[in-house]
Amino acid sequence: MKKDFLAITDLSSEEINDMFTLASDLKKKTKSGKKHHVLNGQTLAMIFQKPSARTRVSFEVGMFQLGGHALYLSPNDIGLGKRESVADIARVFSRYNDGIMARVFSHNDVLELGQYASVPVINGLSDLLHPCQVMGDMLTILEHRGGLDGLKLTYIGDGNNLANSWLNMASRIPMQLHLAIPEGFDPDKEILSKVKDSNCSEIKMFRDPKEAVQGVDVIYTDVWASMGQESEAEKRKKIFQEYQVNNQLLKNAATDVKVMHCLPAHRGDEITDEVMDGPHSIVFDEAENRLHIQKAIMVSLMKK
Repeated sequence: MKKDFLAITDLSSEEINDMFTLASDLKKKTKSGKKHHVLNGQTLAMIFQKPSARTRVSFEVGMFQLGGHALYLSPNDIGLGKRESVADIARVFSRYNDGIMARVFSHNDVLELGQYASVPVINGLSDLLHPCQVMGDMLTILEHRGGLDGLKLTYIGDGNNLANSWLNMASRIPMQLHLAIPEGFDPDKEILSKVKDSNCSEIKMFRDPKEAVQGVDVIYTDVWASMGQESEAEKRKKIFQEYQVNNQLLKNAATDVKVMHCLPAHRGDEITDEVMDGPHSIVFDEAENRLHIQKAIMVSLMKK
């Protein structure tokens, strides 16, 4: 029976930890130059409604290192849901490929791909969730802390697909998750309710980022206006300016706090150069681990 990865909650806590172990093993093999063609001869169709740097490169390079091949399909190549229905694309691509990765606007599109495809579907990003990113983030935290027990993390900014995915992760891996988000920009209510009902983690909402970062291990931020929200950028900048991750904010956190950003960063808005390039930043370790965790996801779902 095929398994999709559309949300972190598609996996159990045990499966998540197994995936971290697999990603670490694949990373060691990559670094040592040892071949690991466990998806030899397989293909991954990559559907993009949104342009991307890290998602495209990490999946394409990952499939190559695993011995397979990835096909990049731009918005103009398919016209998903416009020129051809999502269900029909899912059925046809399943006849050609061993897996499908989709980076889409509407989460309903990735759900429909999963419903009608007979091969595994991976959510590369949707307006609701960004599960691959947070899986890679947790792998990075695990590497730097040596474990996840007692993790305290503050997410600062918009209650977007990253915030929702952190909530999903908190329903599987115990942590203390602080959300510092302006009023009116809170994360998805249903996801927030489910993670609270799970009683897996301690979730706290803040309006004051200085209060939210006290005593935490990790500070995490993202852009204030995501792709497709460009018309709101100036309005959001005024609302979010007190939520900038800068050296002044870091004074309220632990001296060894780590700072993360999913990229691309709008330097000078949600994060300053001093922090992004400073000693607390693990942003580029985080970016690298997108490759390794996605290879683990593909192997887990696609290996025959």
